[in-house]
Amino acid sequence: MDKDLMLSIYRDMVRIRRFEEEAARSYTRGKIGGFLHLYIGQEAVAVGAISAVEPTDYIVATYRDHGHYLTRVGDMKAAMAELFGKATGCAKGRGGSMHYFDVSKRFMGGHAIVGSHVPIATGIAFASKYRGEPDVTLCFFGDGTANMGAFHEGMALATLWKLPVIFICENNLYSMGTPLYRTLAVEDVAVRAKGYPMEQEIINGDDVLEVREAVRRAAKRARSESLPILVEAKTYRFRGHSMSDPAKYRTKEEVEEWMKRDPIRLLAERIHDLGVANEAQLKAIDDEVKQEVGEAVKFADESPLPEPATLYDDVYCNPLQEADKMVSLPRRARA
Repeated sequence: MDKDLMLSIYRDMVRIRRFEEEAARSYTRGKIGGFLHLYIGQEAVAVGAISAVEPTDYIVATYRDHGHYLTRVGDMKAAMAELFGKATGCAKGRGGSMHYFDVSKRFMGGHAIVGSHVPIATGIAFASKYRGEPDVTLCFFGDGTANMGAFHEGMALATLWKLPVIFICENNLYSMGTPLYRTLAVEDVAVRAKGYPMEQEIINGDDVLEVREAVRRAAKRARSESLPILVEAKTYRFRGHSMSDPAKYRTKEEVEEWMKRDPIRLLAERIHDLGVANEAQLKAIDDEVKQEVGEAVKFADESPLPEPATLYDDVYCNPLQEADKMVSLPRRARA
């Protein structure tokens, strides 16, 4: 890795961290409604994985999707505006925290129903193979997804049809507030891949360079051999499941121990050791990112709300129009 690439990866991770910290503050001020799932502590997974693939490869994420969106799409203003429910958001204010989307960048959305997006990612990979395109699909999910039926369906078909998809389990040890050992009969999620069968690899999800290298190898294999893989990245979220979660199910000592493995701090130490940049240079990056976050909040604050007239845009049907049709039909036809 060269100096510019390493600093770019560092910047991407800091952008996620500072964005999420500001999102938390805005949530407590009432500027953001609904659920808000923060990615603090897991930045190395999204940045490491997405930086290892091509811009034309597809990204499918779960509801904890801010980090993946910022890494692939990069538009912090559209990301913040979406949280604020504004028309300038990446989903026009309709998706909110859990449903970022940008098809132009092949970011195929955050998905709120646990496990529902695994078959979607499998389908996208099938389409790539069917069209003879060299694209790979990255599918991110949490450890709780490993017990869902849709997860097994998507994995089974990926192997059966030999599809170029990389399943990335971000194992942060908790399914909402339930520790992994209470929900999984095996220690590692990756062992599930043997049942399909499928290649698997367990990596340190707090080491962005290890994540990048593992996904780079997986993408090369998927592209050349059209084969799936399950990569389990062991990581940890520093905040609760969502902003409404006080996280009392884990001890302060546990969190502090994991924070010693803060992925941003680990990368900063490596950058120092390699002589890539000094502390002042890294602080300058952090200051620039903080300014960018402030501009994103200003943009979101000043952006308009969606017009009421657009309420039924981008949906399969207008329920008011359908209701009018039903009223105008004879009673027998309505039945």
